[in-house]
Amino acid sequence: MSNLTISVDDELIKQARVRAIQQGTSLSAKVREFLLQYVNESDDTRQKQRDEATARLMAAIDNAATHAAPQTADADAQRRPLRDELYDGNFRSRDRDHDRDHTATSRAPR
Repeated sequence: MSNLTISVDDELIKQARVRAIQQGTSLSAKVREFLLQYVNESDDTRQKQRDEATARLMAAIDNAATHAAPQTADADAQRRPLRDELYDGNFRSRDRDHDRDHTATSRAPR
């Protein structure tokens, strides 16, 4: 059996040892157990965990959005979302024109 050296906060180690003792085991045994679970975890299990985490994140975002301060109809009419502004009209042509104008300005004699 190999030894593993890791750096962990002293307080965390202390709390983990106390909990392991309460469960009638050792911290080394709990670390071995964790590593076995980690190694044997299937791709399906990891995908399920990612999906659950994504669902929790989306719920938190939805919750934050519903509790955000509501905007007035006038504010919505006056301000379009940034995405719409970026893609309004021929943005590639605007970028080329901007780059051309900027290049011409930087080459102008001073």
